Amino acid sequence: MLSLSLLIPLLPFIGFLVNGLGFRRISKGLVASIGCGSILASFIIVAVLFAQTYSSPEVQKIDLFNWIATSSINVSFSFWIDHLSLIMMLIITGVGFLIHLYSIGYMHEDEGYGKFFSYMNLFIFFMLLLVMGANYVIMFIGWEGVGLCSYLLIGFWWKDKNFSAAANKAFIMNRIGDLGFILGIFLMFKTFGSSDFDIIFSSVAPFSLNDPVIVSITLLLFVGAIGKSAQIPLFTWLPDAMAGPTPVSALIHAATMVTAGVYMVVRSNILYSLAPFTLEIVSITGLLTAILGALIALTQNDIKKVLAYSTVSQLGYMFVALGSSAYSSGIFHVMTHAFFKALLFLGAGSVIHALGGEQNIRNMGGLKKYLPVTSVTFFIATLAISGFPPFSGFFSKDEIILMSYANNPVFFYLLVLTSILTGIYMFRLYFLVFWGTFRGTPHQHDHLHESPLSIIVPLMILSFFSVFAGLLGLPEFITDHHWLNTYLTPVFSNNTYLIKEVPTSTLEFLTIIFLVLALLLTIAATYNLYVKKRVESLNESHSFFYKLSYNKFYVDELYHVLFVHPLLSFSKFFRNYIENNIIDGSVNGAGNLTVYLSTWMRKIQTGNIGLYVIMMVAGIVAILVFGLSKLFAF
Repeated sequence: MLSLSLLIPLLPFIGFLVNGLGFRRISKGLVASIGCGSILASFIIVAVLFAQTYSSPEVQKIDLFNWIATSSINVSFSFWIDHLSLIMMLIITGVGFLIHLYSIGYMHEDEGYGKFFSYMNLFIFFMLLLVMGANYVIMFIGWEGVGLCSYLLIGFWWKDKNFSAAANKAFIMNRIGDLGFILGIFLMFKTFGSSDFDIIFSSVAPFSLNDPVIVSITLLLFVGAIGKSAQIPLFTWLPDAMAGPTPVSALIHAATMVTAGVYMVVRSNILYSLAPFTLEIVSITGLLTAILGALIALTQNDIKKVLAYSTVSQLGYMFVALGSSAYSSGIFHVMTHAFFKALLFLGAGSVIHALGGEQNIRNMGGLKKYLPVTSVTFFIATLAISGFPPFSGFFSKDEIILMSYANNPVFFYLLVLTSILTGIYMFRLYFLVFWGTFRGTPHQHDHLHESPLSIIVPLMILSFFSVFAGLLGLPEFITDHHWLNTYLTPVFSNNTYLIKEVPTSTLEFLTIIFLVLALLLTIAATYNLYVKKRVESLNESHSFFYKLSYNKFYVDELYHVLFVHPLLSFSKFFRNYIENNIIDGSVNGAGNLTVYLSTWMRKIQTGNIGLYVIMMVAGIVAILVFGLSKLFAF
């Protein structure tokens, strides 16, 4: 177990080192083999561990070495292997490998090919460290590591200043959330004397519900999750992260970084269940994020921006599930979302690749004839994210909607509305890109072609899982055996505060019928609007709401007025008055004083030896007079 577990993160790290140090000298074929092979090997090892521990509910804590030891603090570098970490590792390495494989074709002509694969390997390494750590300190190392890698990959094409600005925005906004996370860790050390999962989770029994200390810890940890998982108000970095290459968008949005906050809350489920107040905050934050992301996605014209705001919305669903104590439902949606969202982004990349970099969906159309594989796989992912049966998103998303009913019926109805909005913006996207007539340039039309195998093979594999992954969590009216819930039961075995109430089979069946009918009407309406009527102006209503949605509810502009502009003004004040006048003035004044005094002092340096002798004698006389006066005074 020790050697296998150690190899899981070590292999991607070795891939990072080899490609990172030798990317200028290693051939592209070898770079791809090392980059993809290291992730595939890690996936195989995780699969072996999964098979070995499938029927074992026991946690394997693997202590590698004692890292930090003082009189009051002890932090070991150790791994925590249980059913939750194994599910996350399978997602990270499995989907991560497919994205690496896709990158072989997508990034083949890029001059930074080897450097790109080294960064991607490092990203996987830190994400594995995050989910494998046996304490919050190791988790935080992985947490910060994926933040660093996101900065490197979002700004990979650094020659474009806009891309560098997007990388800076992601890095800075994540640091805001990370401050809350690290303060939560400090409070854990003060309260429990440790950051180890086993010590903390076994020490919370004496605390009552909504104990101020537990509430404070969980709120601080949730601040970290808000930043990393792009929840209101720290969500604006995620759409801007589209500046990076498309494989980066898929990796960040699907299998790794944005799911870190969900994993952290689920891992801390005992703490959160002891803080119903915090769970209510989690639910409300997730609900508002889900609605806002969906409303903004309705009017965006950049193919990757639509998918980015879709990710924001879907992450909101996950946090509503966590706030409803439906932790396994949140992980279920993490898993299915990883498949269909990776498929959507990689499909978008295939479209962009075929159009020579074009991302505006108003300049697309009719591509299903030229990109048949991409079109079919994108359609499958669209059905999955919209919740059409029997695709994977139908099971996981509807399960969250139903579980929210036990928490608050208002949440239930608003999530139903958000689900309908999801169908609207996703089928708007699909029909504008793949149906109708081509609206691009003649040059783009002449060069339209399906992507190479290295791009479409990952699309086909992800399509399979986008269709069938939902079978791991069949609804109650079909069967009482929910595989994922059963598998994750040991993770929550010590949590006696889980909400036991579940919706009735009747409510579940009626909700599913309503959502499916609503989705069918949505598909028909969007087809009629964007295919039959050919809204190519696409003459969408430029109403007040349209402008509000298209301009992303002016959240970035609001942040600029509230935070950026005052900070810049404050900085300019300090530069012009404090730094220039006081700091620079004192330093320059000292220099000027020295020059002034030296100007007068050098006047006595005449070069006349006679004058020097007279001054020397005068000095001696002055010393003697001073000495005698002291003597006689004594």
